[in-house]
Amino acid sequence: MLKIILLAIAAAIVVFVIVVAMQPDEFRVSRSATVVAPAAKVYAQVNELRKWEAWNPWGKLDPAMKLAYDGPPSGNGASYHWAGNNQVGEGRLTIVESRASEYIRLKLEFMKPFTATNTGEFTFRPEGDGTAVTWSMNGRKNFVAKAMHLFFDMDKMVGGQFAKGLADLKAIAESPSGEKTS
Repeated sequence: MLKIILLAIAAAIVVFVIVVAMQPDEFRVSRSATVVAPAAKVYAQVNELRKWEAWNPWGKLDPAMKLAYDGPPSGNGASYHWAGNNQVGEGRLTIVESRASEYIRLKLEFMKPFTATNTGEFTFRPEGDGTAVTWSMNGRKNFVAKAMHLFFDMDKMVGGQFAKGLADLKAIAESPSGEKTS
């Protein structure tokens, strides 16, 4: 009987390993919003990292999160390091490419609660009287990340935060003062 139980456990482990190994090697999460403001105004809120404090959804998850800025205040080379509670973890965000009113590419280096390096992107496209803004993140998944993605829906978790951030970014960019109104 013990032998049958051990064989069943071993078979379950083998099946689990096969299922995990067959998962995609990469992920992508993306959300979009239309902002009734010129692309330059929306772009300025993203390109200057200190302005993120007004709309970054992870800052709301941990109001005591510590931020340390490095490099220029905006554009290529601007970066910040964050350290916060278990909902936001610790890491570094760096702007690695910035094209005025069109595109921003970010390098995201996560240190806690897990280590990973991903790419974030913002695109700004004129659309009617406003700007279509898309915020996305993509990266590679190792075996452990593939296993985690079987139980945690990255698109819902991160995508939900992207949607909240875009809503706050929209409120700021659409206000005459460029500040969020309650």
